[in-house]
Order: sequence, then C-alpha cells, then structure tokens
Amino acid sequence: MATSAQPANASGTYRIGGDLQVDRLGYGAMQLTGPGVWGDPKDPAEAVRVLRRAYELGVTFIDTADSYGPFVSELLIKKALHPYADDLVIATKAGLTRSGPGDWRPVGRPEYLRQQCELSLRHLGLEAIGLYQLHRIDAKVPLEDQLGELALLKQEGKIRHIGLSEVSVAQIDAARKVTPIVSVQNLYNLADRSAEDVVSYCERDDLAFIPWFPIATGNLAKPGGPLDAISTEHGATPAQLALAWLLRRSPVMLPIPGTSSVAHLEENVAAAEVQLTDDEYEALSKAA
Repeated sequence: MATSAQPANASGTYRIGGDLQVDRLGYGAMQLTGPGVWGDPKDPAEAVRVLRRAYELGVTFIDTADSYGPFVSELLIKKALHPYADDLVIATKAGLTRSGPGDWRPVGRPEYLRQQCELSLRHLGLEAIGLYQLHRIDAKVPLEDQLGELALLKQEGKIRHIGLSEVSVAQIDAARKVTPIVSVQNLYNLADRSAEDVVSYCERDDLAFIPWFPIATGNLAKPGGPLDAISTEHGATPAQLALAWLLRRSPVMLPIPGTSSVAHLEENVAAAEVQLTDDEYEALSKAA
C-alpha cells in the first residue's frame, strides 16, 4: 500500500496543453453512476467520498463526460469538490448521446456540442472547462464543423483546451488542421495495445495520452503468468503493476483508473509508488 499521504505525487507531473499541470495518475469518473453508466449510483455518499479521497491522495486530474449518467458524474463532482482547489483540473467530454443503459450514439452537430458545453459548465460549476474532449467524431457531420464549434467555445473562454477520444493517427492529423489539439483518449492497456501508433504519435508531438480501461490485464494475471510472478515480488496487485507499466511506458501517459469504492481507489493510486525495474518492464511489455 501507499507509503506517503499523497501517493499520486509519485507518478510525476505533466502539463496539459503546456500550462495545466497535473499529477500523471488521475481518476476517471465513469463508474460513479448506475449500471450501464446510466442513472444514479447505488451509494451516492460513497461516490462523494471517493472523489474527495482522490484529491486527498494527490489526484489533480479528474476525467468525466456529460454522457456519464447522463450528467450524474458531473453533478457528483460538483457536489464533492466545488469550490475547486486551484491545482485541480476537471476534463469532460461531449459528442455521445444516450437513450438508455449501455446505449451510446455519436452526435456532433455544432449546436448540440455548444448546448452540452453550456450544460457541463453549469453542472460542474465552472466558468471555463480546462480540457474539453470530443467524445466521438460523428461521421455524419463534417469534422471542420464539429471542431470548429469547439474552437469557437475556446475563443469565447468557455473551454481552455481541446482533446479527442477514440481516434486514429490520420484523424488526429485532420483535427489539428482545424484547431490545436492537446490530448487523445483511446482504449489502451497492458493487454490491449492496438493504439500503440497513437501513443507514439502523442509522445512525439507532446500530446497527453489518456488511456481508458487502463487496468485490464486479460490472461496476464492468471496464476503463473508474468503479472502473477512480479506481483508476488513487489507485494503489488496485478492492477497496480498494469498502472505502473502505463506510467513507465511514456511521459505523456495519464492513466485514469476509475472505481466507485474508496478502498479500491486507494489501491489504484498506490500504483504510482510501484517502481518497475528495466527487466520487469520489459518482461511485462513482451508478455502481452
């Protein structure tokens, strides 16, 4: 377990967009909702405790989206942490709409994105959103229209930086021709590295890479597997090793493990203090 009061500090820092400094190990707030990321959580008081405890542990980057709930996650963040500390960065997203549990549909019409930004500002209690991410590119709307609207919101001072989610290298290139992009959020973890080319691109151009579903370990954690052996050696859980591996993978990596339990949160954040040796890092890299 953690040896310091604020273990997240051990993950090092990164400046999103060159100016928003955060501890690299953040917190993803998707799991603070009901089943299927729909409706209120079973235990709203525990959700508030999780958010407050995350900040106490040194977490200064919280990632959410208007579609989590919808809006349940944003409202819980406001309830738990507003007025926000100066060093806390809240990132949110728009571009996926919901019609029920587990149902997600891209909508990138400019007027819709503007409406959702205004609602997120109100629900979070912010005058400006530090990092606003296009949750999905809507294939039915020209990319220039989707990102052009976000660029206008930025110009108006309602958002500070623009990010993308679930995109290819070609899409990032196309987006950057429209407006500056500071971050990319794709599925990426020790067991699924299909976004390896995107991670390398972000590292090369100093864009934050925010891996979602960061602690998936697949078969690597089974008895006798590579995670199992190193886990015993370190006195760390397989999930902690998966997070330590991500932090070691690139200086632009900002993992955002999510949970609805304080105990699990504390275990995740303690991963920032797990130092993998070169041999352990290589063994884990090759094992997947």
